[in-house]
Order: sequence, then structure tokens, then C-alpha cells
Amino acid sequence: MRYLADRFAERTDPAVYLPGAMSAICVAMNYHVRLEPAPQTEGGRGKIARYALGQDYHELLKSRLYALADELRVLAPGVQTRCSVDTAPVMEKELAARAGIGWIGKNTCVIHERVGSWLLLGEILVTMALPTDESAIDRCGSCTKCIDACPTEAITDAYQLDARKCIAYLTIEHRGEIEPELSEKFGDWIFGCDICQDVCPWNRKAPAANDPAMQPRFASGTLGLEEILNWGSAEYQQSLRGSAMKRVKLPILQRNAKIAQKNLRRAAGV
Repeated sequence: MRYLADRFAERTDPAVYLPGAMSAICVAMNYHVRLEPAPQTEGGRGKIARYALGQDYHELLKSRLYALADELRVLAPGVQTRCSVDTAPVMEKELAARAGIGWIGKNTCVIHERVGSWLLLGEILVTMALPTDESAIDRCGSCTKCIDACPTEAITDAYQLDARKCIAYLTIEHRGEIEPELSEKFGDWIFGCDICQDVCPWNRKAPAANDPAMQPRFASGTLGLEEILNWGSAEYQQSLRGSAMKRVKLPILQRNAKIAQKNLRRAAGV
């Protein structure tokens, strides 16, 4: 992800991204959804990270941020605003933690003590001084469940993530072949990974998102692997229209499906 090194000044100073910025309004939206049991499918099924099961959150969250920014400019004429989600050069997790939305957990996700870590984050930078909230208190304590559960050991230590080993990075951002010593640990994940969130104690009582836009297009959070391998461009476009899963092109998704299928067969002793 070399793009993270680009626009470094903007990432480290919001006032470069929006000249004159004095405050950041941080928001979060719950995307946790209950999943139905996965049906038995010949060839197996691949798992999808929850955040990608509903409508593409980039456009959804941005549209709501724009509406909020419009209201703010009506109340404060002359104020300049700039909205961002995770595609912008803004350190969204750091800002969210400073704004009190939650603390950055040992798995590097922002955790809210009532909602857990199933959070989509957004920001509005503004050229006016606003009252500040208190930062959230780190409540991870001595827990290491996320570190212990990561099959590729991507969480190298508390609050430290090696993206080169992360299943989410490898299934979405990484192009080309994946080294067997890593791909053999993927299990049946084909887009993203929720393992470190699934085991987090703060997610045990996470409320379900009631926003219609967050409801899963695939009720079990899975897709048939043979189905994906048989997709052409038309099936890919139709099945994933309006989905964040279109972050990966069909050849990469089919690469992931082949890896998941091989892992399932190995686990079954086939």
C-alpha cells in the first residue's frame, strides 16, 4: 500500500488537507449485522468481511457527511469544510480516538465500549474552533485474544499490525500471487477478515445495525466458491453492483476463491 506514503504532509496535518482547518468533527456508524447459517454448497463457500456486505459505505457515509456539512455552513456562514472517509489522506482512527468515539484497540481497530469495533468512520474538517471532547480510555487491559487468534500473526504485538501478513490486506489490496505460507492460513476468507473482531470481548454484545443500507446482500455473509469461479464480467458486475467488494477485480476475487477452496479441501483431508 505505497499510496499511504503519498501526501504525507496531509496525513499528518489536517490543515494541509484543508487550509485553515481548526477542528475535526468525527462520526461513526455501526455496521454489525446478524448472519444466517451458511447453506451447504458443493465446492464450499467463502467468507466476506461484514463491512462489505451492505451498500458501499464510501458513498453512503460521504453523502451523509456532505449533508451535515451543508447544515453547518448554514449555521456558520463563511466556514469552510472538507469531508472524508478512509479513501482520503486523513488519520481517521487517530482523530476518532481523540474525539472520544473509542480507543484504538490492540488489533488497531477503534473500539466503542457499547457498540464494539464494528464502526465505519468519517470526518468533517472545519475552519472554525469547536469545543473538544475527551479522548476515549483504553479498555483493552491485559486481553490478547485478537493477537492470539490471528492465523497469520499479522498483529505482531499490542497495537501493531504488519499489513503484509493481514488477510484483509492480502485478499483486497495485494496483487499477484500470495506466498503459500500465508495463503494456507486464510481458511475460507475471500474478501477481508473479521477474526480479530469476532474474538474481541467488546463485540460480544454489539447491537445489530438497523440501517437498511447496512443489511447484507448475502444473508450468510458467504458466497459459493464455484459460483465465483464460474462468473464472467456480467455476473461479477450484477452480483456486486453498489458493493465495496468491487474494490477487487474479478481475477483477484477468483484467485481468493481458489485459495479458499484449496484450504477447505486440505482441512477436509481431500
